[in-house]
Amino acid sequence: MSAVVFTQTMEARLEHLTQQVRLPGMAARLVQRLTEGGFVEALPLVLGCFEFEEQGRHQRRVDRLRRASRLPLGKTFATLKWERLPRVLQSRLRELARGTFLERATNVLAFGMPGVGKSHALAALGHALIEQGHSVYWTPAFQLVQELLAARRDLRLPQALRRYDAFDALILDDIGYIQQSPDEAEVLFTLMAERYERRSLLISSNLVFSEWERIFKSPMTTVAAIDRLVHHSTILEFRQLRTFRGQEAEEREAKARRHEGGARADSQPEGESEAPEEGPARQPPSDPSASAPAAEDAAAGPPGEEG
Repeated sequence: MSAVVFTQTMEARLEHLTQQVRLPGMAARLVQRLTEGGFVEALPLVLGCFEFEEQGRHQRRVDRLRRASRLPLGKTFATLKWERLPRVLQSRLRELARGTFLERATNVLAFGMPGVGKSHALAALGHALIEQGHSVYWTPAFQLVQELLAARRDLRLPQALRRYDAFDALILDDIGYIQQSPDEAEVLFTLMAERYERRSLLISSNLVFSEWERIFKSPMTTVAAIDRLVHHSTILEFRQLRTFRGQEAEEREAKARRHEGGARADSQPEGESEAPEEGPARQPPSDPSASAPAAEDAAAGPPGEEG
């Protein structure tokens, strides 16, 4: 069996892997020493060992990030019902799953009625980002607001904001369900302003922008919040979709109707068909010849008379 040739591509890969495992100077030293010692054929094996180590470290990091994210475990792209989504929405989700939007601190805003899959889509996106090594944090919007409000009351708001700032992507689920007091709206706006053009926010809402004054109370604050969010953003429209529960109810009803129709067909004996409804008895047609003599007699007039 011929030995595997250690190519320049392999050498570049080895250099990358040694940097990944925080041993940046080892690649050049390994190649030099093994080549000088006459062990060039061992270099592919060394590369394989570094590949194995890097994969193990990556998986341990993914597991650690997933535990810290608080993401719903079952809501991934594998369980998302793609066939329900328009092609434009599918394309945008797949593009976002590449994670490049995080480099530009782009926000992702998902709008739609409750039960159409907004939360599932954002959770699935979060899982995809974690698989690439990005840090993600998932929280219901009302819970985040209460935590920030408590931190401000305890004079720890800057520390709380720094804690959330550590995550590449912060997912706020169902922002439209909360109607905050002015204090709550203020801490939420502070969070948005802190992350503006620095870190990405992923938000789901059943309220369109024209209704966001119900959240922020003040028209000026509402405009400022929307301006910061949409300046660098991708918008996911779920508003045209039916709810999962509504669709499942329709499918159950249709299935029940099909089952009922099949049961009626099975209960009818073979060879029998339903008799048509009986109408009134039909009279036999009269015989025209039977009335002919009487007609002739009437035409002749009474007996004994002559015309």
